Parts: sequence; structure tokens; C-alpha cells
Amino acid sequence: MKKIVSVLLATLFVCSLFGCSANAGSERFSGTVYDAFDTVTTVTVYDSDKESFEKHLSAFEERLKHYDMLYSIYDDVDDLVNLREINEKAGSAPVEADGEIISLLSFGKECYKLTDGAVNICMGSVLSLWHEAREVSINTPEKAYTPEAAKLKDAALHTDINNLIIDEEKSTVFFKDGAMKLDVGAIAKGYAADRLAQYIKDNSIWESYAISIGGNVITSGYKNGDGSSKWNIEIENPDASSGKALEVLSVSGQAVVTSGDYQRFFTVNGKNYCHIIDPKTLMPAESFSGVSIVTDRGSALADALSTALFILPFDEGKRLVDSLERTEAVWVSKSFEKTYSQGFEDYIKQ
Repeated sequence: MKKIVSVLLATLFVCSLFGCSANAGSERFSGTVYDAFDTVTTVTVYDSDKESFEKHLSAFEERLKHYDMLYSIYDDVDDLVNLREINEKAGSAPVEADGEIISLLSFGKECYKLTDGAVNICMGSVLSLWHEAREVSINTPEKAYTPEAAKLKDAALHTDINNLIIDEEKSTVFFKDGAMKLDVGAIAKGYAADRLAQYIKDNSIWESYAISIGGNVITSGYKNGDGSSKWNIEIENPDASSGKALEVLSVSGQAVVTSGDYQRFFTVNGKNYCHIIDPKTLMPAESFSGVSIVTDRGSALADALSTALFILPFDEGKRLVDSLERTEAVWVSKSFEKTYSQGFEDYIKQ
């Protein structure tokens, strides 16, 4: 999984919610879902009563865990063709896949073009080497290591996204390079969040909510009945010694997603290596401590952009954000200095 963000990264700042009336007769409820996307999911919503909330939360949890299994590259699931099975079989012959996988992979190809290759869902052969090194280094620190440069270069030969063949009409996936592997960690949680938002809307589950899937936050509606009090979302500060949030954003209908180097990392000989790998260097990106995105164009886009901007040089990342409507960013340097895109400060809670 991709993100360094955890539930702490974008916790719901709800100090003013208690005691407020919401959406003409609705009550505020909060719930937690564990063991999906290797993280914690929190929901803060308005529902008619406790029984209704628990029913809706159960349906939400079932759908969330379905996407977790569908997009997993690690879990073997009975009676489900997921990304792990595609990785195992698509190098030999086209594999028929669920439309939700076809859509995810097609979006991944769009992200590759948008970010000039900074987000590449076909980096699995490289990322698996880093994943193995991270697991060993965390579990047995005395054996901590980083992947050999030669092995990384060999793996990088099998990351050409043009070798990912998606047949939308037949709903199949094929790898022209049999050694290529998918890793959708840069977009999976964000894409699932968008699909869940659509599921919530289609089934009239909740109108007003703030949901954090391991820090991938999506919001809808308002937090009280007057239709004007937006959700307050904290962005965790990479500088833990500061004792305060990086920012508190006031949003409604926006997604907020962060990438950074301060949670998911491992240490070798005193040096920390984060989990976000630059496709050009094949090494962890080192330019920033964190990058956060706010947009009303979907959590999937925010997820992809937060990764891309963490990897890209600042000027390139800023040009990318500036080219996208209703999308803003904040970069946090290694010395914890903040730089905003032109409209980001409009979202900061006053």
C-alpha cells in the first residue's frame, strides 16, 4: 500500500460538532473500520438514528473491504479475480477482470500521462524489491538493507506502461512483458474512496459525511443544519515537535490527501528510507517532507497528485497543479517550510 498517511494524518477535527443539530432531525455518529487497505478507516456522518447508522456502516464496511480485496496485490481471494491473480497470470494470456479493475487500471494509465511518468502503476517489479527490504529491515533491524542497484535496474526494465494492454470491450488485462507487475498503491485508496462516495450517493446512505481511509479524506455536505458549517480537516505536521497540525482545512465536497516521509519508512545505517519511490532514480524521493492536495475533482486524483508532487521537482509540480482547475497543494520542505499553490490558503480555516 502506498501512503505514509494514517488516520492521524487527516483526523477529523470535530470539537464544534457536539451538541449541534444536523440536517433536520439527523444525529451525528462516528464509526471505525479496521483491516481494510492495511489501515484504519474512520467515518463521521449524520444519520436518522443509531439503528440506521449501524446498518449503513455495515454496508459501507462490506463495500470497503470488497475494494480492498479486489485491488490487493498480496492477498489470494477465493472466487475473486483480483490484482494478485492478474499479476500472476496476465503475462501469459489475457485475464478477464471485474469492470472496477478495468476502470482503476485505465485511470492509472491516465495518471501516468498526467504526471509525466511520476505515477506508474507498472512499477511493481521495482516496488516489490523495496517492499521486501522494508519488511526485513523493520522486523529484523540487525539485517536492515536497501535493494542492490543492479537488481533495481534489472527490475526497471519491466515497468513500461505501454506493455499493459487493457481491452475494455472484452474486460481483459494482458501484459506484453511477462515479467511486468502491477502496484496500484499510488491510487488504490483514493480510487476506492471515490467509488465508495458514489455508492453512498446511489444508495442514499448519507448526505453529510467526512470519511478518512487511512488519511485519504472525502467530504460531503455540512456538519450542521444551517448548510454553512464546513468540515474541519487536520493535516498532520511532518514536524512532530511542533505540537500542532500543519493546517486545518475547511471543506465541503472536497478530498484531502497527503503523501510524506514521516510515517512509513525504514532505517539502514542511520538513514531513513521512505516508501515513495522515484521512477527515475529508483530510490525513495527526498525533496520534501510532505505534500498535501485539496480538490473537488475526486480522491483518486488527489491520491495520484500527492505522490507525483512528492516526487517531482517543485517547479514541475507547481506547473502541474496550476494546470488543474479547483485543485490546490501545499509542499513542506525538509526544513518544514511551507509553500502554497495560489489558491490553497482559501481552504485554511480562519
